[in-house]
Amino acid sequence: MLYLTEVQKKSGFIGSGKTEFKLLACQRSEQNWSAVPGDEIVPAPDDATYSSGALVMIELTGNRQVQRHYEAGRPLINILQNFSSLSKKFKTQEDEIEQWKQSLTYQSQELNRREMELEARQEELEQAEADLEKVEAQREEVEKSRAEAESIRAEYERKNSELEGAWAHLNGELQKLEDRQSELQGSPALDDAQVQQVHEALARLTGTVVPTDNVREQLTATVELAAEQQSVLDEQWRALEQARSTLSQQQAQIEQQRQQLEQGWQALQSAENELAEAKAEQRRYQALMDAKHSQNQLLSEQLHVQSSLYQQVYGLLNAGDKVRLSKKIDVAALEAMPEEGLQALVSELEQDLEKMSRFVNDQEEELKLQQQAIDELKAKIEAASEYDRLQLGAEMTEEQDRYQMLEKTLIGQRRNLLEREETLAQHRAVLLRRQGVADEADAAETAVDTAELEPVLEHIDGVRKQLSEAAQQIESDLGELTQQNEALKQQIEQRTQALATQRDQLRELQSALIEQQSDSAQQQSRITLSETCLQPVQDKLDEVRPKLEALLGIVSQFQEASDYQLQSISELSQIVQSLAADEPVAAAS
Repeated sequence: MLYLTEVQKKSGFIGSGKTEFKLLACQRSEQNWSAVPGDEIVPAPDDATYSSGALVMIELTGNRQVQRHYEAGRPLINILQNFSSLSKKFKTQEDEIEQWKQSLTYQSQELNRREMELEARQEELEQAEADLEKVEAQREEVEKSRAEAESIRAEYERKNSELEGAWAHLNGELQKLEDRQSELQGSPALDDAQVQQVHEALARLTGTVVPTDNVREQLTATVELAAEQQSVLDEQWRALEQARSTLSQQQAQIEQQRQQLEQGWQALQSAENELAEAKAEQRRYQALMDAKHSQNQLLSEQLHVQSSLYQQVYGLLNAGDKVRLSKKIDVAALEAMPEEGLQALVSELEQDLEKMSRFVNDQEEELKLQQQAIDELKAKIEAASEYDRLQLGAEMTEEQDRYQMLEKTLIGQRRNLLEREETLAQHRAVLLRRQGVADEADAAETAVDTAELEPVLEHIDGVRKQLSEAAQQIESDLGELTQQNEALKQQIEQRTQALATQRDQLRELQSALIEQQSDSAQQQSRITLSETCLQPVQDKLDEVRPKLEALLGIVSQFQEASDYQLQSISELSQIVQSLAADEPVAAAS
């Protein structure tokens, strides 16, 4: 099982004491670590040459023996990077879940609203069907009234014809009566047979008078029914006109919303263009940072070469009595230290240098692999689709962040390695000198003029300082570029989120506008259908009403003529009665 431990050891005068590992945390799974309770200590193997307080990864067997151990620097960096990546992914997933929740809530509300709209439309359709049935019933009543009016008109014409015949018969009888009276001028009165004959003629004439009360009542009821139908139609026409006005206002609002939506899409397009420019600017920053990284890597390689050259020249100087020691080295302490202690110290420095060199080499190899991964992602992005580029771009950002973090870590480690190499070389030179290895004979054999190598060493040291200063300047530039790039990336992310929100809002507005346009089209269809149904009924009613009023006027005239006819018959009957009354008087005389 893998553990994170802290190195604990007691330092002696000439060497190190017993080294132990204090267990800090235990790996339960790939992404799960838990703290180790208590202060559990595990003995370190003999090859563990870590300094006190260092963090080390160890693997323990079942009997609590150290199976493998290595420095925890890079694994901790990987764990922190993975944790940061997982935190970002969890945050992204939480945002996506929240968006899904909001989307589902909106869809549920939208479904409920559409269901209510469908129910309302169903009720409107049922009401329209009921109105249509009512209009059809009114139309049938109007047709029925029209048929009755035509029947009454035909009956009136027949009665009028009979009345004209009766009048002709009456005029004939009157003419006969006048002729009879002229014949009977010598006779003052009529006999009984003549009186009876005249009374029968008057009775027949009275029977031919057509009663118009029933016809008048039917015509009046029909006219009132037509008026009621017109009142209902007027109400429906007013409702239809109100619907037209409402539809006109709704269409004006729809047109205004359409213009606003079009302006919104134009603003979104402009913002997307600005975002594309910002992304291009961010890519330029990234390219400049890559160039700075390459330049920094080149300087690091040059610094490594200069340091190697420095060590070689320094080795030539160490071949003689003149040993160039760093000011950081306490020469007096090294001279006073026992030779065995100095030997142990040099061995310890050699082990630390070897371990540090392996670690730095591993880090350099990992940096190269990281650069290869970035290059592969760049090639994939160039050949990927627009959708895949977004995902690959996020992976590219993570890989570049890891590369930058690893490179920043390596910069200090490289310098530390160079300092340790120089320190080891200086300690080794003192040890060789005290052991008598670097004597005058050896110096003579090398045939090197140390006086001439001193300026070379100083020149190399000056070049190293210049390279170091240039590297520091590049690091400073990289820091500024990184800050600017991160700020620009945050702006791009914020703009991207804002544009996504704006795009969703515009899509919602567009969906609502389409629904409103559909509702408007349905209302227009209903208005057209209602107008199509009402107009024929109105035309028929407009055609029937004048005819009914004309028939009512004719019936009134016919009634007046009938009353006049009855009055004339009554007067004629009185004349006949007077003639019949005069006949006995004439006979008596």
